[in-house]
Amino acid sequence: MAPSKQHFPVSLDIPVAWGDMDALQHVNNVVYFRYFETIRIEYLRRIGMLEILAAEQISPVLAETSARYRRAVVFPDTLVLEGRVSEFFDHGFTMEYQITSKQQQAVTTQGTARIVMLNMVTGEKAALSKRLKQQMVQLEEIT
Repeated sequence: MAPSKQHFPVSLDIPVAWGDMDALQHVNNVVYFRYFETIRIEYLRRIGMLEILAAEQISPVLAETSARYRRAVVFPDTLVLEGRVSEFFDHGFTMEYQITSKQQQAVTTQGTARIVMLNMVTGEKAALSKRLKQQMVQLEEIT
């Protein structure tokens, strides 16, 4: 599969499961949000967020998410999930997602998510730490 025309530093291949399909015989739109979650968690894992969170007592919280369905996906197929951070703000960041079907050789779904950092002790919004932002910037630049 040709690389994306856009830069996505984190990528995973995921097989479509039979159970991902709905009565209309295509992957149910709810499943795409699980795919987005999968690539988001992989991105956060790669920047060492679990260790950073334990040290700083902050947690990322999904504040808003959206999906644009471009093409239906059916079993059997393998999807390429891709993720990147596209914007930083004081209390979080925005991620963009892209899902490509290997069978169709085409982008099937695109999405976004706004992530807000939460202080796990107070329950209030927390600033996006310099350390966390630095890890994201480094991942985005290296790959």
